[in-house]
Amino acid sequence: MSGHHHHHHGGHEHGPNTHNLAFGLGIALNISFVLIETFYGFQSQSLALLADAGHNLSDVLGLVLAWAALWVGRLRPDDRHTYGWQRASIMAALINALILLFAMGSMAWEAVHRFSSPSPIEGQTVMLVAAAGVLVNGVTAWLFMSGSHGDINLRGAFLHMAGDALVSLGVVMVGGFYLWTGAAWLDPVTSLIIAVLVLAGTWSLFSQSLHLAFDGVPQSVRLPDVRNHLATLPGVAEVHDLHVWAMSSTETALTAHLVMPSGHPGDAFIAGVAETLHDEFDIEHATLQIEIGDSDQACRLVSHAS
Repeated sequence: MSGHHHHHHGGHEHGPNTHNLAFGLGIALNISFVLIETFYGFQSQSLALLADAGHNLSDVLGLVLAWAALWVGRLRPDDRHTYGWQRASIMAALINALILLFAMGSMAWEAVHRFSSPSPIEGQTVMLVAAAGVLVNGVTAWLFMSGSHGDINLRGAFLHMAGDALVSLGVVMVGGFYLWTGAAWLDPVTSLIIAVLVLAGTWSLFSQSLHLAFDGVPQSVRLPDVRNHLATLPGVAEVHDLHVWAMSSTETALTAHLVMPSGHPGDAFIAGVAETLHDEFDIEHATLQIEIGDSDQACRLVSHAS
């Protein structure tokens, strides 16, 4: 048996310096807004404002986690962590999702209890504070727009901020309807709708990050296509021990055993396969082991999915 690996140094280069300004400004803006929104939420007796403040606080924590994950993910591999700390971005997304699920679940529970005794709110105050939220969240989302296409971590930050802008817009509408109708029940109804919408959006983030945390195949990769590609390479009689997993939110790794009875095809063949895996399947780090098919030397770990 012989093995060879190839790490393609291309594609995703989202270093921490690229997004320092976006994270710094985004965190500062949102912390300031959370404090303002919480103060006026209590002053105006608005659960919708408090729900939005809780959501924005969780997003601040999410931004901090995402920023920290970018930095930690750039630490170089060593003898104790041979892949480095790249998975930090996946763990940050998972923790962020758990925080969001808990915060919005708590707000939804409180909203249900508020139905029995809805409190009057200061509609004008609610509208003004929430309008500021539209601006703050909109600007923060714009800061992450450029990096949201190639990194699930940054895309999560962008989608959360853009969603927050829409939620704040909904709170503005609540304030307006309250001033028009005087219906106090609009506040718990809206906070419940906000919580449900955020929970629905967060569930996808939670399930995807949990899937990747347990070495699941990234959604962007169709394993049958990868297996078929390797199996149809010249000289390959069999493919087994095929594994694909996410090293980070931007890099995918692959290991596979290729049975080639005619012998090792040479390093140029391996490099070409790795290049194709990168170009066609966005797999950054490919490790391929060549075997001649000697039954006495069969590998102990044979994937049932192979």
